[in-house]
Amino acid sequence: MTDVSARAFLDRLFTAAVAAAHPATCLPPALPPPPARGRLILLAAGKAAGSMLEVAEKHYLDELGFDPERLAGIGVARHGYGRPTRLLEMVEAGHPVPDAAGLAGAQKALDLAASATADDLVLVLLSGGASANWIAPALGVELDDKRALTRALLRSGANITEINTVRKHLSRIKGGRLAALAQPAKVVTLSISDVPGDDPAVIGSGPTVPDPTTLAEARDVLARYRIDPPPSIAVALRDPANESPKPGDAAFANSEYILIARPADSFVAAEKLAREAGVEPVLLGDNLEGEAREVAAAQAAKAQELKAAGKKAVLLSGGELTVTMRGQGRGGPNQEYALALAVALAGAPGIYAVAGDTDGTDGGGGDASDPAGAYVLPDTLARAKAAGLDPAAFLANNDSTSFFEPLGDLLNPGPTCTNVNDFRAVLVDE
Repeated sequence: MTDVSARAFLDRLFTAAVAAAHPATCLPPALPPPPARGRLILLAAGKAAGSMLEVAEKHYLDELGFDPERLAGIGVARHGYGRPTRLLEMVEAGHPVPDAAGLAGAQKALDLAASATADDLVLVLLSGGASANWIAPALGVELDDKRALTRALLRSGANITEINTVRKHLSRIKGGRLAALAQPAKVVTLSISDVPGDDPAVIGSGPTVPDPTTLAEARDVLARYRIDPPPSIAVALRDPANESPKPGDAAFANSEYILIARPADSFVAAEKLAREAGVEPVLLGDNLEGEAREVAAAQAAKAQELKAAGKKAVLLSGGELTVTMRGQGRGGPNQEYALALAVALAGAPGIYAVAGDTDGTDGGGGDASDPAGAYVLPDTLARAKAAGLDPAAFLANNDSTSFFEPLGDLLNPGPTCTNVNDFRAVLVDE
């Protein structure tokens, strides 16, 4: 392949992975029948909240002719991820750092859940990003304190499971509390997974499922990463009233949870496309975790092995990598992975790569226009040298965006309105 055709092939892989997890594809077959008498209450949160509400409204109102007077609900998505809903309120809120819009949106969702009766169906449409979008601090905890803690956790290198362990014990909506509040209504959750292992207790911090983690474990996370929390949070994490409902709790007796899209589904789509193109897919896992630069070094070595063996193949991997911030630059895990991969490959011919977040934006910048990731081509380092860019210096400053931007090698799909985590493809083609 030429550089142009290789990059176009990587684009097709990324697009196929995203399409497999979009609500337009995965949501309609899973939507439950509406209630016979009561209201259908739609509560959506996360990066796919807008697209999930959009699809659900079309299904119930147009295809089933459901009475719009019996439809209620609200969706809260990341800024830039809202969709044009017809009847239901659509709120755009902060991510990954929560804001006042998320606070107000979460309160409306809590009020709707609390108003549900035994005749109602509470349909929760959940996707990655819900932890930040549904922000309902525990009593005594201020929004600014939660914002400060979120920033500290994101910079610490803690993984998503650890971060959500803390979040669930500082919330009135996470960790099963939404399902408990919606009793005696039936609660059905349709979820798009963005976490390694697809654990419902971690996706969106598990607002409708039992929480196996504890207050003590939340405190341990902060201690492990040497995070000194604001006083209100330290107090809340020692208050037994903030312990979350556990497995076996009666709050979940009338609750059902269905995963409608997983990272694995996106990789099935990418593998199919690769085989059709005559490229052997090699799946390294859809749930990888670890430091972005360390994973990049390991995958660069694997790509070199395939090249030495004369293979025409593509290494595929997903999951959620982390970046321990040491500098003050711009970027995210996918861009840092791509930069570290370029350094490790050192311009090896015949090896190309793309790394991107399937939600369309990478890392913690918080702007919907942020890049999703970056490409690596055999001439990346040569073009960088000609432009006076030192990759090692940019890597040391966690400034991958500023490295790839002048090269024209950023991946910029814009908001995809879904999220099944990272997608990485390393193409080896002699």
